[in-house]
Amino acid sequence: MEFKKQLKISKLPKNIAVKLTAKGEHSVVRGHPWIFSNSIIKINQDANTGDLAIIFDKNKNRVIGIGLYDAKSPIRIKMIHNAEAKATINNEFFHQKIQHAFNKRVDLLRTETNSYRLIYGENDGFPSLIADVYNKVLVIKLYSEIWLPYLEGILKGLKEVSNTDTIVMRLSRSLQNSMNHSLKDGEVLFGNLDNDVVQFIEHGIKFSANVIKGHKTGYFLDHRHNRKHVGELSENKKVLDVFSYAGGFSVHALANGASEVTSLDISKQALQIAIDNGKLNSYSGVHKTIAGDAFEEMQKLIQRNKTFDVVVIDPPSFAKQKSEIDLAKKKYGQLANLGAKLTSKNGILVLASCSSRVIEQSFFDLNLRVLNSQGRPFNILKKTYHDSDHPIEFPEGAYLKCGYYHFRD
Repeated sequence: MEFKKQLKISKLPKNIAVKLTAKGEHSVVRGHPWIFSNSIIKINQDANTGDLAIIFDKNKNRVIGIGLYDAKSPIRIKMIHNAEAKATINNEFFHQKIQHAFNKRVDLLRTETNSYRLIYGENDGFPSLIADVYNKVLVIKLYSEIWLPYLEGILKGLKEVSNTDTIVMRLSRSLQNSMNHSLKDGEVLFGNLDNDVVQFIEHGIKFSANVIKGHKTGYFLDHRHNRKHVGELSENKKVLDVFSYAGGFSVHALANGASEVTSLDISKQALQIAIDNGKLNSYSGVHKTIAGDAFEEMQKLIQRNKTFDVVVIDPPSFAKQKSEIDLAKKKYGQLANLGAKLTSKNGILVLASCSSRVIEQSFFDLNLRVLNSQGRPFNILKKTYHDSDHPIEFPEGAYLKCGYYHFRD
């Protein structure tokens, strides 16, 4: 397997010995993948990003874990192995972790689906690295330079396990601005890509993703099972998909026999993608679009006495930092209120959150308070979380939650 360019960097990683505070040690022992800078007591030599941090118990002087040192992050060490078993950190080590991750996705791939998240960062033992598969195209998203010294072997392992033909590299903003590598965002490192837009299948429904310029790796795979369920609820129904982006919920609804679907998003470009994705499948319903601010456009629909049998509200993250939590809750409350007013008698309101800082209990409690204030009887049909290719191995790895509310007027 030959890449289109050299991936190696000039400085090879070295082993560094690290001792932590009692709190830091406890974090490692219980399997948490993050070691913050204030938990580090001692490092035996100058450390560089990508160095292997060997964590020693400060009392018994035994190895309790191995991580990668990140000089540019407050999460100074990102763990890749705990010391329940000895490990040699090499290509075979990473290959085994990739194979283990793939095995978790086997059941999903037995459905009519060829798009999935193969590596979900820390939750699969690869902090700051994402690997998504769209049909035969593997898209990598790097968020840290810690992986640069190991990247070539990891990419070979990912390609072999996923059986893909093409590898595309996507970089976080910080990596795009880094001078420590020659990678470029959207670069095809292996194979060929005839079109930036790649078609794939999700539970039998055809979609496309722009793997070169699209957000993240080109698409949001985490809501897959929710999109499928909304589709199952949509036959002969009028559906409103708020924050529709590329039309995930809209397309499933149309393909499953919805009589009318309205996709609402602030981005006209995203709405065009939603229209194009819809046309990849056969449907008989009407697909409408509204371009504008979701809060404003929902209010306009209410003023026009519009209602829908199924309303899906899946906003972007409102709380990317702690200081934004209160504002995020306010926005979620406003959306629940607007959504309830737009949901017809005996209709279904679907409310989702991808803000990890707004924990699930707070989100669901907030929804209940708002919906109870409407004076309409309702019951909770179900609550859902991440799809199976987004496993959760530590608390901060959880972000997605979704509630289905059925009004019984």
